[in-house]
Amino acid sequence: MRTRDLFLIFILFFLHFEVKGQDISIFQQFNGRYDYLAIGNTLNQAENNIVGSFCETLPSSQANLNVDPASTIIAAYLYWAGSGLGDTEVSFNGTQVTAEDTYNTIFTDPTFGDLNYFSCYANITNQILTEGNTNYTLSDLDISETLANSPGHCGRRTNFAGWSLYVIFENNNLPLNQVNLFQGLEIINRNVTEKTILLDNVNVLDNDNAKIGFLAWEGDNALNFGESLSINGNIISNPPLNLSDNAFNGTNTFTNSDTFYNADLDVYNIENNIAIGDTQVEIKLTTGAINPDTGGFSADLIIINNIITVLNSQLPDATIAIDTVNASCTSREVTINYTIYNTNSTDSLPTNTPIAIFIEDQLIGQTETENSIPIGGNENGIITVEIPATFLDNFLLIIIVDDDGFGNSTVIEILETNNTDETAITLSPEPVFTNLTNLELCDIGFNTAFFNLNDAVLEIDETAYFSFSFYETLQDLEQNTNSIINPENYQSLTNSQSIYLSAEKNSCFDIFIFQLNTENCPPHIPEGFSPNNDGYNDFFNIRGLYTVFENHELLIYSRYGNLIFKGNDELKWYGASNQGINKGKLAPTGTYFYLLKLNDNNYRNYNGWVYLNR
Repeated sequence: MRTRDLFLIFILFFLHFEVKGQDISIFQQFNGRYDYLAIGNTLNQAENNIVGSFCETLPSSQANLNVDPASTIIAAYLYWAGSGLGDTEVSFNGTQVTAEDTYNTIFTDPTFGDLNYFSCYANITNQILTEGNTNYTLSDLDISETLANSPGHCGRRTNFAGWSLYVIFENNNLPLNQVNLFQGLEIINRNVTEKTILLDNVNVLDNDNAKIGFLAWEGDNALNFGESLSINGNIISNPPLNLSDNAFNGTNTFTNSDTFYNADLDVYNIENNIAIGDTQVEIKLTTGAINPDTGGFSADLIIINNIITVLNSQLPDATIAIDTVNASCTSREVTINYTIYNTNSTDSLPTNTPIAIFIEDQLIGQTETENSIPIGGNENGIITVEIPATFLDNFLLIIIVDDDGFGNSTVIEILETNNTDETAITLSPEPVFTNLTNLELCDIGFNTAFFNLNDAVLEIDETAYFSFSFYETLQDLEQNTNSIINPENYQSLTNSQSIYLSAEKNSCFDIFIFQLNTENCPPHIPEGFSPNNDGYNDFFNIRGLYTVFENHELLIYSRYGNLIFKGNDELKWYGASNQGINKGKLAPTGTYFYLLKLNDNNYRNYNGWVYLNR
């Protein structure tokens, strides 16, 4: 068997090896008049596949940042990568930077075993805003221990290190764009020679000047065997820097450099490779073919670190936030205060965008936006909904903007998966009604008395509540209106009057009910009076009789037993006769006898004497 065929069998044997890494996925999205630029440099002194005399990397490298002064820097991310498991602390212009995340991937070599590679990133927006346009130096990226202890990196010429800075900026002269930054760490090599990466969360409204950028590591200009980069099935290129069969070749599109050894910082125009309405971009990378010079199989090792797209996208992006939910403990109604935002957008959100309120999958309410919400704007709203009795007191309230109540969107948005907010709700149980012991006092007239309503509270555990309020009707209590102002000295309205006591606690209140009863107490009958018109004691004043025993009858007799006066609740005895032969005359000083008929089943008749003194 020929050597070439043996080598091909050897390669196919190793195709089953797993390639580990982190899938490229959306990291940040910017919508508005945004674009980006990138700088960076290699720490390799030459392309490692061509020059085999070095294994170590450079201690530092530099690149110059030059953002248009008319632009505003929005975000800046630093990436650094190399052979090994990772160096998570580097220096950038003398400032120590610690990785916020580290990605790793592995190439399994048939001779040297697993060879590790890493990439780190950190958000350094504040540093870039402070230092601005200047020359930046990355240093202290140390992979020397890896290269010393893992001879496979230099043996297979995959010893590399480098860095890049991505800057997202805003400029009013730019069109409305959607900038999507995807990151992770995915690898192709002689074991896995083809990889497809799907970029979601993109919305193409206009493909004019659409572009895509790549940050990749370990590509070699000299290993262009079976190498291709395609977008949505179309192979792309950027000649003379990046040919269609050698996309990852140590180049930097921003500086038009071909000495970005074992790293690639490239941008491609893809307006002819992406269509209006696309929400996904398919990227396919290949490497590996027969080397005509050796007759054997050769492949480049390429590590994709991040991908960035810039697409024209004039679309709104509705989001919603539940601000407060107010629930009454006397009903199953809840009032929802919410805010609709259109912040991460490139167009206004139209009027009458629907809003739906759900509990689980059941629609319980609907409303809509009242105004057109501009880019970066918001609108507050309020809606009251009735919670069906089929739900328990504990449930998850879900509110969705741009939902017609049946799960259908009516507005094309930048992102359709961020339209929901939810909050856990606990309804207060219906208030407990408890009857208290009635309060009773003597009738002071017309079936009323003055009560201290606080006497009823003595029967309650006051430590369970923080305030008490009294009401004459249940409706007033439930509406918290017309509370009794002076409960310490309250005159009842009628006999057997109901009083409603609201006892407030943290979540709601309890309701206590008690009666105010006025009773006819025994009258107090004096033994004398002086009807001399001096304004004092001028009539036979039987206290607790008039306007209390309203059906009473008072009979006055002389000492001879003659009836001289007959009175009732409206006719008091002022010492004159209205009966007998002396009718209309004043009765003389002396002792008289009375018979008091209260006409109350609870009391007997009273009789006795009274002295009239003129």
